[in-house]
Amino acid sequence: MSKPQFVIGQRWISESEAELGLGIVLDMANRRLTLSFPAAGERRTYAVDNAPVSRVVYQVGEKVNHQNGTGITITRVLEQQGCLLYFGTTADGEELAIPEFELDSFVQFSTPKDRLFAGQLDKHRHFTLRYQTLHYLHQHRHSLAYGLAGPRVQLLPHQLYIAGEVSSRHAPRVLLADEVGLGKTIEAGLILHQQLISGQVNRALIVLPASLQHQWLVEMLRRFNLAFTLLDEKRCQALTGLDSDEISVDYHDEDDDERASEVTNDNPFESAQLVICSLDFLTGNPLRLQQAVSAGWDMLLVDEAHHLLWSENNVSNEYRCIEALAAVAPGLLLLTATPEQLGLESHFARLRLLDPDRYYDLPAFIKEQQAYQPLNNLVQQLLAHKDSAAASLPDALIKQLATWLPSATPAAVKAGDFSVQIDSWIAELLDRHGTGRVLFRNTRNSVSGFPDRQLHAHEIELTEEQREALNGEKLIEVLRPEKFWQQQSDEAWWLADPRVTWLSEWLKQNRRKKVLIICAKAQTAESLEDYLRLRKGVLSAVFHEGLNLIERDRAAAYFADTEEGAQVLVCSEIGSEGRNFQFAHDLVMFDLPINPDLLEQRIGRLDRIGQTQTVNIHVPFYQATAQQRLLAWYHEGLNAFEKTSAIGQAVISHFGDRFLQALTQRDDGDFNNLLKEAAVHSASLVQQMQEGRDRLLELNSCKPEQAEKLVDALQAAEPAVLSNYLDAVFDAFGVDSERHSERSLVLHPGDHMRVPSFPCLPEGGVTVTFDRTQALSREDMQYLTWEHPLVRGAQELVTLSDFGNTAFCTLKLPPLKPGTLMLEALFILHCSAPAHLQLFRYMPQSMLRVLLDNNGKDLAAVLGVEQISKLLQKVPRNNARDIVRHARPTLLTMLSQAEEKTAAKQHELIQAAKDSITAQLTAELERMKALQLVNPNVRQLEIDNLQQRLDDSLAYLSQATLRLDALRVIMII
Repeated sequence: MSKPQFVIGQRWISESEAELGLGIVLDMANRRLTLSFPAAGERRTYAVDNAPVSRVVYQVGEKVNHQNGTGITITRVLEQQGCLLYFGTTADGEELAIPEFELDSFVQFSTPKDRLFAGQLDKHRHFTLRYQTLHYLHQHRHSLAYGLAGPRVQLLPHQLYIAGEVSSRHAPRVLLADEVGLGKTIEAGLILHQQLISGQVNRALIVLPASLQHQWLVEMLRRFNLAFTLLDEKRCQALTGLDSDEISVDYHDEDDDERASEVTNDNPFESAQLVICSLDFLTGNPLRLQQAVSAGWDMLLVDEAHHLLWSENNVSNEYRCIEALAAVAPGLLLLTATPEQLGLESHFARLRLLDPDRYYDLPAFIKEQQAYQPLNNLVQQLLAHKDSAAASLPDALIKQLATWLPSATPAAVKAGDFSVQIDSWIAELLDRHGTGRVLFRNTRNSVSGFPDRQLHAHEIELTEEQREALNGEKLIEVLRPEKFWQQQSDEAWWLADPRVTWLSEWLKQNRRKKVLIICAKAQTAESLEDYLRLRKGVLSAVFHEGLNLIERDRAAAYFADTEEGAQVLVCSEIGSEGRNFQFAHDLVMFDLPINPDLLEQRIGRLDRIGQTQTVNIHVPFYQATAQQRLLAWYHEGLNAFEKTSAIGQAVISHFGDRFLQALTQRDDGDFNNLLKEAAVHSASLVQQMQEGRDRLLELNSCKPEQAEKLVDALQAAEPAVLSNYLDAVFDAFGVDSERHSERSLVLHPGDHMRVPSFPCLPEGGVTVTFDRTQALSREDMQYLTWEHPLVRGAQELVTLSDFGNTAFCTLKLPPLKPGTLMLEALFILHCSAPAHLQLFRYMPQSMLRVLLDNNGKDLAAVLGVEQISKLLQKVPRNNARDIVRHARPTLLTMLSQAEEKTAAKQHELIQAAKDSITAQLTAELERMKALQLVNPNVRQLEIDNLQQRLDDSLAYLSQATLRLDALRVIMII
């Protein structure tokens, strides 16, 4: 093939910078080629022998524009001294000739057809990668677990069921009330992640206590890849440029009104799509609350919702704040671990936030709840008879069943598979349950997988003098005696404190154990870790709130490493929040908190679903001090060490100041009496909670069959497929990848990447894993799934650009005659519709592939992409361009044949999608309408949205078209 001949005035395009538009040859000297790109105002100089440019030659029938905007349809092309002259007619029928150097430079060659005949050919491997990307996108979008596959979470059925059930609704408004340790935060994150992925939510606000802000911020980023912005007053002032003292929401004159408008328009809550802020921040500043309300949210999440106090006679500021936000946010998730049995009025208050029109009267609500108790009993009786024969079902029970379900007549009961019938009846009864659609509550009684817990109390003796001196201190100094020991000795406290001596000896005796040590203060944690590492040679790391996120990750990763990692991780109270270390089985509480919720939170670092062994809780304490009494209070009074205690705070509130006084008084008799009373009161509260358990609600909060389907769908995803796919992507875009360990990689930006920056790839690189188990123990690694931002960004790089949409290669295939051309074309069913409709989920096939030979025969069914891709061979680019140029008429004919073949299937694909969405949404509409007649929790808004969604989906699908996405020319050799 001849080398390209450059002539001044010719039009060429850059292969690597197609966005520059049409270039014009300005000069050739000293084997250098200079092109000007008027559209971009740029010049480029290349070596003549290997210039990455393609000659632009338009053909008869194509439309081109003069640089003054006049357009013609080409009727004849004339070459004059290497340059082209295009003759054609304008829209008015006027004949016009345009020299190529006067052509409009503002053109782009992005369609496969234009790029192919302009000589912009990609590697055949890139065409294959584009096909794989489209295939995997369609496959994942049709997965039952779409939107739930990305988060770094365990596959726990009860969490996945709630996430799947709630996220499938339009603007869900629910109360998540699982017991401590069951993962309400995970459930909320899964729901939000799915709604964001599916396009149903774009803006979300999380409001919670100030102490939980960073925990949620880290949790959303680490587990769900959701980057939230944390807003506080300092951040708001930085965004608006105004000090809070300068502004007020109480304006009285016109100048102030104008100022108010100016301030309100500069809304910091509109600076980000995902925002976290504290409840105190909003209640303490009316202007910020006003701005938050006016910012417009698709979903509001509120943690610790039981702190929102409400009664018929008194409404707290916190409640009013959330009420104002809940009124403007279509979606609402309230999180609380407080069971309704500890206060029906408080429970009503939370439901009132979800639907004030439905829950408007407390007495009516109480009466309604009492009416559902017989239904609860009915379900329990049905479950008890599930393994029995139909004939054994008592007549009274059949009659009671028929009052709730008219279809369950005596004749129907005795017909068919009795066990299957009971499942069907229970499912229908659960649908009708009072708060079943708005309240989800799983308990440890209904969820398995939790480990046993065992207390190991380690008594430490003090001298009489030391004990007397310590008991003379304030209670907080006795429970956290570091300051006391510092004052008692000329040396550092950790050299005088006998707890440190005990700890170092105990660690020496248990060198093979991973041990988590928690103490109240960061300073204590730092000093203790320094002592263990420097003085005792213990492999240790420290973890507290004073460290930044990277430092915390490194410490956690060092502790998680099973081969060369730390034996000990020393944490502060706050620093341990939001982290799970269930790979460790021993917890040392260097001191005890007075708050029982903090005690449970500490134990919860290890006591999680997935913990494989008994959690051993070690507590060193000084004999005959408040430390010993607090230990006895938790263990003997509340049984809080070896069992999860949801009543700890209620017991303390019941005894009030008497509890704190008993810790410091000298009379053991009074304390022992208090301990006995506390044990009796605790047992009573636990019994009340057990007797008051709403088992009907628990059944409705996790339906095993549906949950297992989600688990199976997530487990079916093969990490090897994603890993191999990304290997091809990294190679194509120039990302450096090296093996870290099994199913793990270290990624770095390459020196010659195809794009300026690769999505979600930091300049310093990142370590990734494809293994869920490893991701759960190594939080310093990014967990790559089909929904990870890096993967989604990579797929967008491929599908939203012209990457790989043209290619030329050769293939040795004996049955076909050498020199035969084949045209491989990919067509996409394109439908411009709002993301929240998720029309792709109803398309049984979104991509059509055609592989035509010279005779117009389609060989796609015989020769698959993966099959032929292994046999294809590359061709020098200049040779490929010459062949395409000479074979243009043949290729145009083949392309027309391909378009005709796919056009015939377009109606079939669209109709299949319409049938699918009509069947699914109509069935759900009928179910919801029937359910609304017996369950007032079904909002009319949900029904209206379903109908609107069906109408809109059918309308948009009617406008769907098949679009040519990629072309590959294959020459048989």
